[in-house]
Amino acid sequence: MDAMKHFTPMSKPITYLATALALFATVGASMAADAQDDTLRALNGTWLFVEDRSQGATVENGQAPMSARFSLRVEKDAVIYPRSQGDERITLDNSVIEKKEGNGTVLTYRGKWSKKDRWLEYWFERKEPNDKLVIKRVFRVVADGLLVYVFSNKFRKRVGLYRHPEDVGLAEPAKAKIADLEWLAGAWVGTRRTSSIEERWTPPRGGAMLGVSRTVREEKMRAFENLRIVERHGGLVYVAQPNGRRVTEFVLTKLDNQRAEFVNPRHDYPQRIVYELSKDGALTASVGFAKGALVSSVFKREGK
Repeated sequence: MDAMKHFTPMSKPITYLATALALFATVGASMAADAQDDTLRALNGTWLFVEDRSQGATVENGQAPMSARFSLRVEKDAVIYPRSQGDERITLDNSVIEKKEGNGTVLTYRGKWSKKDRWLEYWFERKEPNDKLVIKRVFRVVADGLLVYVFSNKFRKRVGLYRHPEDVGLAEPAKAKIADLEWLAGAWVGTRRTSSIEERWTPPRGGAMLGVSRTVREEKMRAFENLRIVERHGGLVYVAQPNGRRVTEFVLTKLDNQRAEFVNPRHDYPQRIVYELSKDGALTASVGFAKGALVSSVFKREGK
């Protein structure tokens, strides 16, 4: 009985300790889950390509590993990847989503959130009767943005750095007047593969030059663009409105004799537009990322 008297009072502190330890474990688990959720939630938002970090890539040949701009939306048990053909659901537990198409093609989607590495893995597989495409993407939030790794059985590994558009620094404008681009005035014609392209620019006057572009293929207009270059705050701004859609502005950042470079690093594509007049009178118009390769078209003055 004496032993029981000593044992009974001690059971309460032991119970309190067990309860405290259980509560601490629950709080600790909750804090760990919150930290994990914070890392996962950091994937939320719109992401814009800023730099190619693939092995062997240079500033001159850099390309985006996937779309120049894309969005992710974190939900309770998945990450939603909006696409033009419909939203894709990236699972977090390695579960598989399968879709079958009428032509015998099977599409398989699978996602996994890695607690250890704190990155999101996303597999896409397309099986056709005589072919198979496998693409794996890894999204990982880092100090300076979002790293996207892309692996495939069809092409080499690509790595790109993305940031939220508002976190991308704006271009530094160069000083210039509209008269400095007088060499761009005129009617220019060229070809790109099977398309005929025209650009027509008015002479500089009233602090502006007006332009229009038209792309024709198989005797049908495939694209058009309203353009203007205007003086603003001691520099020049290139204003483009393709196919009647919303206006996008690019700031003149470099002007070297008869070469002008306009940049908007917060646009998806293009982020850079370059015009250059050669000594033989040909005009080269190039577009590309703010850092990366340029795609060029060569024009000659109409009638020459």
